Amino acid sequence: MAVVQGWNGRFFEDFEIGDVYKHPLGRTITATDNAWFTQLTLNTAHLHFDANYAAHTSFGKPLVNSCFTLSLVTGQSVQDVSQNVFANLGWDEVRLPNPVYEGDTLYAESEVLEKRDSGSRPEIGILKIRTIGYNQTGDIVVSFLRTLMVYRRGQGPLATYRPEPKRQYRTG
Repeated sequence: MAVVQGWNGRFFEDFEIGDVYKHPLGRTITATDNAWFTQLTLNTAHLHFDANYAAHTSFGKPLVNSCFTLSLVTGQSVQDVSQNVFANLGWDEVRLPNPVYEGDTLYAESEVLEKRDSGSRPEIGILKIRTIGYNQTGDIVVSFLRTLMVYRRGQGPLATYRPEPKRQYRTG
């Protein structure tokens, strides 16, 4: 029996300036997602959790919490961009050009803009990535720049953090 290694994401050496990753997972946002995230973050804006209030605005229905939108689209990018992250350094130029509503499905893609060595940590490199999130009709709902530190291949805890299972077999 062969043990086949699963996908462990990209390492610093795998990124090239200009590469675009179309992240594979879309995600439909539910009313529960919006309500829970809004309550967990103590966001008291009626527009996110009071349908009657929202009906009296120009949107006509509840808007999804914009911090949820940013978090979801960042999360969608992880398997392609930051599975081997050392640390996020920042999110810049966050833009929310179109509203997100409960029931929308979001997709994301990211482009590598910059790549450089770390001046203080030889085991990592630094990337600047532009990510966009868009809905089921293709309207961009969020865009941002993210700067992050990514491990080089063979560095970091990936090779050593996971124990092997203790296999005990009965015979006879």
